[in-house]
Amino acid sequence: MKKCVLIINPNSGKNLDEDYIFDFQKILQKYDYETVIYFTARGKHATSIISKLEDDTDLVISVGGDGTFNEIVNGNLKRKHKLLLAHIPVGTTNDIGAMFGYGPDILENLKMVLDGTVKEIDICTINKKAFVYVAGFGKFMNVPYETPRNLKSKYGHLAYVIEAIKNFVSPTELYDITYKIDDKVYSGEYSFMLISNANRIAGINNFYKEVKLDDGKFEVLLCNLTKKADIVKALGMIATSNVSSAKGFEFFRLDELELKFKNTPKNAWCIDGEKLDDDTKTYKIEMVKNFAILMPKKNVKKLFVNK
Repeated sequence: MKKCVLIINPNSGKNLDEDYIFDFQKILQKYDYETVIYFTARGKHATSIISKLEDDTDLVISVGGDGTFNEIVNGNLKRKHKLLLAHIPVGTTNDIGAMFGYGPDILENLKMVLDGTVKEIDICTINKKAFVYVAGFGKFMNVPYETPRNLKSKYGHLAYVIEAIKNFVSPTELYDITYKIDDKVYSGEYSFMLISNANRIAGINNFYKEVKLDDGKFEVLLCNLTKKADIVKALGMIATSNVSSAKGFEFFRLDELELKFKNTPKNAWCIDGEKLDDDTKTYKIEMVKNFAILMPKKNVKKLFVNK
């Protein structure tokens, strides 16, 4: 039999009950997998678990939210022998899972991925720390990691909306940033910034048009808006059309980016919904290519250049 390791975050989203875990094992057995289960107990625990797994592990499945999958990807990058990864979303927003084509039924999602295909995706890093789909700083960017876990368990995605409203009424700070693209240096003042390799961000589908996960590029969006009325208008455009062409935004598609803050940002960066522990002023964003993921076939044609 093949060997599958489940790394389960019991605190992601609405907690899994024991019946799901038993059903997972039965399904995996039908696909000829022997199952080993680990439960995370603290932040970064998933990173530690995968970094220590034996090389004979055939598949590692993340069962949690976007942040749990982020930890597993980071742990895998530390390994000399990379393992094949998959992700079953059970978090609050599940942007990665929705982008990959998963639905609300957890058991059906497991069958979808086991019947899926291995694809090689681009993974972005910020100061050598990986993020799977999005990193950001500035206005609203602290909402995902500052929203209390008990509110996320009780209200789901609505908990983020409540925290975002609180953030919206607070003053909007501008950050003085110098950034380098293709050896050219630019500067400006911005209220927030997004760096991503995804077509779904913050629960918004088709955030960008024609995003590919294997084209060697990531998307960069800088915003210089500070007035609340302008921000409301921009948020409406984000939800209904292509944000990259909206007034008050600067948009790039890049394979590398260096940026420096004049002053250390007030709040930490958010990467895949979690807080980045890095309080420096200088950041370098790069790409790791050909990172193997087992994923459902549903959205492959839409997400990949090499289908």
